[in-house]
Amino acid sequence: MSLKTASEYIESLRALNTRVYLFGEKVDNWVDHPMIRPSINCAAMTYALAQDPQYAELMTVKSSLTGRTVNRFTHLHQSTEDLINKVKMQRLLGQKTASCFQRCVGMDAFNAVFSTTFEIDEAHGTGYHQNFKNFLTMVQDNDLMVDGAMTDPKGDRSKAPHEQADPDVFVHVVERRKDGIVVCGAKCHQTGAVNSHWHIFMPTIAMGEADRDWAVSFACPTDAEGVSLIYGRQSSDTRKLEGCAIDTGNAKFGGQEALVVLDHVFIPSEYIFMNGEYEFAGMMVERFAGYHRQSYGGCKVGVGDVVIGAAALAAEYNGVEKASAVKDKLIEMTHLNETLYCCGIACSSQGVPTRAGNYQIDLLLANVCKQNVTRFPYEIVRLAEDIAGGLMVTMPSQKDFDSDTVVGKNGETVGDLCAKYFKGREGVSTEDRQRVMRFLENICLGSAAVGYRTESMHGAGSPQAQRIMIARQGNIQGKKQFAKDVAGIKD
Repeated sequence: MSLKTASEYIESLRALNTRVYLFGEKVDNWVDHPMIRPSINCAAMTYALAQDPQYAELMTVKSSLTGRTVNRFTHLHQSTEDLINKVKMQRLLGQKTASCFQRCVGMDAFNAVFSTTFEIDEAHGTGYHQNFKNFLTMVQDNDLMVDGAMTDPKGDRSKAPHEQADPDVFVHVVERRKDGIVVCGAKCHQTGAVNSHWHIFMPTIAMGEADRDWAVSFACPTDAEGVSLIYGRQSSDTRKLEGCAIDTGNAKFGGQEALVVLDHVFIPSEYIFMNGEYEFAGMMVERFAGYHRQSYGGCKVGVGDVVIGAAALAAEYNGVEKASAVKDKLIEMTHLNETLYCCGIACSSQGVPTRAGNYQIDLLLANVCKQNVTRFPYEIVRLAEDIAGGLMVTMPSQKDFDSDTVVGKNGETVGDLCAKYFKGREGVSTEDRQRVMRFLENICLGSAAVGYRTESMHGAGSPQAQRIMIARQGNIQGKKQFAKDVAGIKD
C-alpha cells in the first residue's frame, strides 16, 4: 500500500503505543481527545486530498526511489516543477483547513537529510545515505507521517552544546554500541509530533569538534521505548472541551505542537544518518531551514486566503462591504498575501539540483520569503480585526445564544436577546455572523494563531535567523563590483 485514506491514517494512529501527556496526566485515548482531535483531522486532509482525482497532480507523484505513486509529502523533489507543486499543494491545504496540517516538516527533513547524507558518505565513506533511502522507501510504501525534529531547548543560548550545564538541552549520544546508539535529550515546539508515526531528528545548529556527541541525526518511531510527548497548550484551547462548537471558531481543524523527550532511547544502526560528523551539522540545518522557509510561502498563503475571505464576509454581514475603506483594506490584504506566494514560487523556480540528485530551493529567496512571512501575516490579521469590529472579541458564548432562560418582561430569553441585538444586515442570520466573528477571533487571537500569526514569526527560525542567511547569501562584494564597473572605479 502506498496511499492511505484519511480514515486509514487515523486508525493507524490508534495502533501506536504513543505516550502523550496533557495537563500533567497521561492521555490514553489521545486520538479522540477533543483538544487533540482537530489537529489529527487537519493532518488527515493530506491523505484525503491525495485520494481526490482533481488534486492528484498536486498531492501525488512518482517516487524517484521506487517508481511507485506516493503522497507528495513523502517525495524527494526532482525538479523545479516539483518545488513549485509543493508550494501549490501547501496553499491548497491551507485553504481547506485554515490551520497547520503538520506534515511539511517531515517532507522538508527528507530532502535535507537525503542530500546531506550523500555528502557525508562522500567525505567519510559512511553508509548513511543508503540507510536513509531504505528508511524513506519504507515511509513512502506505507504513506507514513514523519515529524522533522530540529529545535532543541538550547538552555543557555550563549553556550555551545558541550558547554551546557545540562547536556540534555541538546539531543546527544550517551552510548555507542556495535548495533546502534543510545540518545538522550528533547526537541521542543514539534509540530504534529503526536500525530506522526515516526520522527527524524536533526542537529539544530552548526557545531565544532567538541560537540561531536551532539552532531547526530536519526529516525525513531513515535512510540519507541523512552519517548514521551508533552502536548503544548494554545490560547483558548479549553474551549474545545466546552461542547460549544461555534465558540472554538474552527471546530474541525487545528494545529499541534509538543515537547518530545528522549530518555535513553536506543537507535539501531540502520536508522542513523549522522553520528559525530560535526562538520556537516550546519549543512543539514541550513538545507532544512531553506526548505521549511519555502514552505511558508504556501501554507501561510492558503490560510491567508481564508482570513481574507472571512474578513470580506464580516464586512458583508455588517453591511459595509461597499465602503471604499473596506475595499481598500481587502486589496491590501490580498496584495500582501500574493506577495508571500510570489516569494514561495520564486525560490522554487530558481531551484538547483544537489550532488545527491534532489532539488534544492534558492536559499536567498527562501529566506526572503520567510522574512516577509514574519511581517505580512501580522498586517493581514490587523486589517481583518479592523474590518470585523469589536464584536469579534466581546460576543457572548454560544450557550448564551442557545439559552432559554427568561429575562425580558415579554418572555424574551437570553438567546432571543442575543439573536436580536447581534443581528447584522437583513438576509443574514445572527448565527452566521456569530460564526464568522468567532472564526476570525480564532485565527487572529485563539489557538489557530499558533498556526498562522505567531508561527509566522518563529516557525522555521526567528526573523534574525533569516537575516543572517540573507547576509550570507546576499553577495554584497559582488554588488560592490557591479557598482565599481558601472561607475568606472578601478581597484
